[in-house]
Amino acid sequence: MGQVIPLFPLGTPLFPGVVLPLRVFEPRYRRLMRDLLVQRAEERIPGFFGVVAIRQGWEVEQVAPAEALYDIGCTARLQSVRPLSDGGFHIVTVGGDRFRLLDVLVSDDPPYLRAEVEWLADEEAAEEAAGDADGLVGLPGEVPLGPPDEAAAAGLDELVSSVARGSMDVLVHNVGDLFARYVAAVGALRGGDGEDVESMGATDEESAALMEAVGDDPRALSYLVASAALLTPEDRQALLAESATRRRLATESRLLRRELTLLESIGAVPAPLQRFAGPRSVN
Repeated sequence: MGQVIPLFPLGTPLFPGVVLPLRVFEPRYRRLMRDLLVQRAEERIPGFFGVVAIRQGWEVEQVAPAEALYDIGCTARLQSVRPLSDGGFHIVTVGGDRFRLLDVLVSDDPPYLRAEVEWLADEEAAEEAAGDADGLVGLPGEVPLGPPDEAAAAGLDELVSSVARGSMDVLVHNVGDLFARYVAAVGALRGGDGEDVESMGATDEESAALMEAVGDDPRALSYLVASAALLTPEDRQALLAESATRRRLATESRLLRRELTLLESIGAVPAPLQRFAGPRSVN
């Protein structure tokens, strides 16, 4: 049995560490906010809910929720809640922990969706060691001289760790440079055609400030790029589902190169698919 948490389906996934402001005015989610505020007052713990991206349609309850939602999501931890005069709320949340949906629960009370979830852990150290040790095996035709002694094993471990740190640094530098070029290209196109196209959710100055803030944190950089770049929901969801920072950054390197090629060859900023969708939930 997993933990049961409230769900808030959205058109795009939330990533750990990313700030998500929301205006809540649909009745079922007003109820969710009231329930979380009561919980926070009684149990003295910050409230949170799970954000999951919608795979198909906009009104999740019109189809089977388990089919309409992606199975990997991220918790949104409440940072501030401001009640509005119309009974709604303006809230600011930040992405917390990743989870996998085990079951989606639909009921009349509470009226919002809930889910049984399992929490997903990152694979950082294990993935790095496994990935880099593959390149350090003996050459073809080499004859092993016997089992390594403790000193040799320690030396190999240190070599693996050194290679892992070095290759991660290369990835971080590469993705950082590509993202800076990407932001500049999108900004140039936005300013050059005079059209009211979708922004990336942050000004160039804000993106530069964020890049500086996450400069030495590969995990934070990977989630910043995943949330800020104008990627498809499928691409973003795949990045959220990836449990290892190294593989996430490697994927982002490929995606950013693809997007830069499209920007430079077509000369247009991609519009989110939501712009062409049909009616959607008021939240």
